[in-house]
Amino acid sequence: MKHLKSINKYFLKYSRHLFLGILFVTISNLFGIFPAQITRNALDVVANNLDTIHLFAGFDLKADEDHLLSFSILLFGIILIVMAILKGVFMFFMRQMIIVMSRHVEYDQKNEIYAHYQRLGLDFYNQNNTGDLMNRISEDVGRVRMYVGPAVMYTINMLVMFILVIWAMVSVNPKLALFVLMPLPLMSFLVYRVQDKINRKSEAVQSKLSDISTFIQETFSGIRVLKAYSREGSFEAAYQKQSSEYRDQSMDLVKVNAMFMPSMLLLVGVSTILTIYIGSLEVMNGRLTIGNIAEFVIYVNMLTWPVASLGWVVTIVQRAAASQERINEFLNTKPEINSGSYKPTTIDASIELKNVTVSYKQSGVKALDNVSFSVPAGTSLGIIGKTGSGKSTLVNTLLRLIDPDQGEVFLDQRNLKEYDLMAFRNRVGCVPQEVFLFSDSINENIAFGLTKEHTQEEIEQAAKDAVVYKNIMEFPEGFKTVVGERGITLSGGQKQRVSIARAIVKRPDLLIFDDCLSAVDTITEEEILSNLKKIMKGRTTIFVSHRISTVKNAERIIVLDQGRIVEEGTHENLMKIGGHYAELYEMQLLEEQQIGE
Repeated sequence: MKHLKSINKYFLKYSRHLFLGILFVTISNLFGIFPAQITRNALDVVANNLDTIHLFAGFDLKADEDHLLSFSILLFGIILIVMAILKGVFMFFMRQMIIVMSRHVEYDQKNEIYAHYQRLGLDFYNQNNTGDLMNRISEDVGRVRMYVGPAVMYTINMLVMFILVIWAMVSVNPKLALFVLMPLPLMSFLVYRVQDKINRKSEAVQSKLSDISTFIQETFSGIRVLKAYSREGSFEAAYQKQSSEYRDQSMDLVKVNAMFMPSMLLLVGVSTILTIYIGSLEVMNGRLTIGNIAEFVIYVNMLTWPVASLGWVVTIVQRAAASQERINEFLNTKPEINSGSYKPTTIDASIELKNVTVSYKQSGVKALDNVSFSVPAGTSLGIIGKTGSGKSTLVNTLLRLIDPDQGEVFLDQRNLKEYDLMAFRNRVGCVPQEVFLFSDSINENIAFGLTKEHTQEEIEQAAKDAVVYKNIMEFPEGFKTVVGERGITLSGGQKQRVSIARAIVKRPDLLIFDDCLSAVDTITEEEILSNLKKIMKGRTTIFVSHRISTVKNAERIIVLDQGRIVEEGTHENLMKIGGHYAELYEMQLLEEQQIGE
């Protein structure tokens, strides 16, 4: 239970629901106990009156006795119906308290986990796959809810009913109570073992179902590649194999489930037979009445489900503890990037890096090695280098998605760590290398970064500046066109340009373009860069690319190689030096000539 201690704060928060739930459980069970005693009295009255009626056979008083007996039976029947209704009403109130409480806890916990996910850094997401993150916020939270709701409810119900029923049984006849209760522990143990086997087989079925879902998702996401390589047949065979394994595991689960209920009914029947047999002996000895036997049979049936639920509850608690342990593992993960307190409304966006070194924990690779440079406010900087030179790591450092292992980053002569992350990033427009569009309209994707009121004209102007307006208007729905998952309905170049429009529409103080023109042709690239010149006036702009055509017009260019700055200067100066930059230029010029031929 140590892992479930973190749930106690929710019990405290919803203590009113819990208290009222316990109260309603007790009242509901009282209305369940009374009918058994009423039934006993009713049968005893009937048995005694039948003997009296036989004595008055042939007399006028017999009709009065018959009428009195009929009235008594009717009265007992009405009382039993009223008791059943009241039991049902308070059972409804009980569920309204405890099950509703569990839904509130589920809601709170999902929000807590999601909010914590938002605060965690890139390293966390690099180390954990999306499926695991989703499972912990859905499947694991669902299992914890089963503990907070049904498990707590049935445990309380079982304890209250046990106390009331056993007290009532012992007060009538301790010997019969002992014999009646004998099979019940065996029933609870059987339920626990069977439920444990059911859970293990259910886990296997769920795991296989997850594998099938992943397989189908990858198939549909990569359908173009699959068709291009004519792999439909092999994928169909692989799917059939996984489906067959899922069917076999499901059949195993069905077989175990099929054994469960007959075993339960057998043990219930044994308890009932013992009740009738031992009770009959006690009646013959004059220590019980026929009504007592009926009363005990009702008690046995009342105890059947609570005892059977004990094993089920234990299993729920075990699964909830395992799930909460997984949840706690993530909740106890401390954010690597902690927000500062300084909240600027605007920034000049002068940038300075001093001896910045960044290494990746997983691989140990040093992505940036003692990098230092400065960018005056309102100027442009080009960063160029081959694949793996550290360009994207540098962008992540500037956005404070990662913190350097050594060195410092300054923004407007203030350490970047002092800034409130949300306030800082609201003043930055970034176009990432890996474009991500949401499954929404193009209009909403462009307006995604806006935190204030905006007009449709602003969105359309951003699209024009990003040279994607014409493409958008060619769609039947225009800006209302809903793009597919990750923007799959758009071409690579269109996605990049929509992403550029999303960055520039917010008119940020700092613009960062991370190799965002790689999927557009040179003519479109020139047009975009020409439009950006107007937007860039008075704004600090950083172009990151492996293409010289993207960075050549920047006021200053730095060349990265293996995480180090190997050259810096203007395009003309770097060409005169004849080093890495000039070599890249010659290689790219040669590639363009070969493509032209």
